[in-house]
Amino acid sequence: MHRKNLLNIGFGNRIVAEDIIAVVSPASAPVKRMKDEAKKAGRLVDATQGRKTRSVIVMASNHVILSAIHTETISQRFAAINGNRLGPDDDPDLMPE
Repeated sequence: MHRKNLLNIGFGNRIVAEDIIAVVSPASAPVKRMKDEAKKAGRLVDATQGRKTRSVIVMASNHVILSAIHTETISQRFAAINGNRLGPDDDPDLMPE
């Protein structure tokens, strides 16, 4: 039996890391549309606990999960689970100013 890795997305909420397709910022219009469509279809999971949405996670099941944790933090947690470390070359947003 294959063991699934759970990724902490904040406030005690965890998701199966292997099922993540993308972790994106909620600010763009296409992401807002995707979120609205998922809500209408019953595929939206709000894991923000009433806080501001800071990342949108798209799952292989076509579910859309809202998290109050920053996209960079979720990406770093994902990399840590997989034994990788993200560096400045992997994500331009993580480069020091």
